[in-house]
Amino acid sequence: MDPIRHWYGFSLSLTTAVLWGILPIFIKICLESMDAVTITLYRFVIAGLFVLMVLLRKKSVPRLKSLGLKKGILLVVATLFLVINYVANVKGLEYLAPETTQVVMQVAPFLLMLGGVVFFGERLKKIEIMGAVLIFAGLMLFFNDRLADLFMSLNHFTIGVLIVIFAATTWAAYALMQKPLLRVLTAKQLTLLIYLLGTLMLLPFAHLSQLFLMNTLQLAALLFCCINTIVAYGAFTEAMHVWQASKVSAVIALSPLFTFISMLVAVHFYPEHIKASDLDIWAYIGGGVVIAGSALTSMGRATKPKI
Repeated sequence: MDPIRHWYGFSLSLTTAVLWGILPIFIKICLESMDAVTITLYRFVIAGLFVLMVLLRKKSVPRLKSLGLKKGILLVVATLFLVINYVANVKGLEYLAPETTQVVMQVAPFLLMLGGVVFFGERLKKIEIMGAVLIFAGLMLFFNDRLADLFMSLNHFTIGVLIVIFAATTWAAYALMQKPLLRVLTAKQLTLLIYLLGTLMLLPFAHLSQLFLMNTLQLAALLFCCINTIVAYGAFTEAMHVWQASKVSAVIALSPLFTFISMLVAVHFYPEHIKASDLDIWAYIGGGVVIAGSALTSMGRATKPKI
């Protein structure tokens, strides 16, 4: 492969990993004045308008008639799952620290792998099985001092973990559903339709006036979340176009690492907004093992032939 193309793909993948890694910090700040549904709505609206302008410029706006009834229903259901994923992810941050949320979300590649086996009859690769084992071993280490709370009682912490696992499940369901949709739509067209439909789904439950209750820092955080949605997805799409999918997946799996790093920075500069997590050395080791397992599982998924 051309070295320039290689490093271009790597830099795009790393950009996505960094942006997705630091996103929970900014969402945590937004949650001080805005609920999960409303945050998601603003992210969908801003990102949707941006994608619409891009498609209008290219004269590539999707036509709903080309979908047909079955694909149209599938689009609505896929959008619903992704909307739930976005909201549940943000909701999880009301209960958990950003690092915990990111680590637990790494079960998503495992659930996607499982879905491929159940619904598409795919066979597991050794690398995927190894990745799944590492994910669950890492989670046990990460929660080493909270295992009793996690399995023996339904407390604030357990509810947060369950919400994030639910978010991971809905993301895997969306990822499985988007495959047939991408046969009749481009990635950008599908994204636009999801943002538009998602906005309609979220609007009745959102509180738009909360925007005027935010201070300067919270408004800046919300703006960053909206820009993050656009740039991270754009970088990811371009990376998949110029670089091997397995390598892109492996780099993006590092996003929790950047959450850990950004938490240290945020706690230092904004201690009144971001509280330090009480993680021990085994939790950090477990987090690293989960990241490694997620990377292996994602690589296994990425190297499979398209359905």
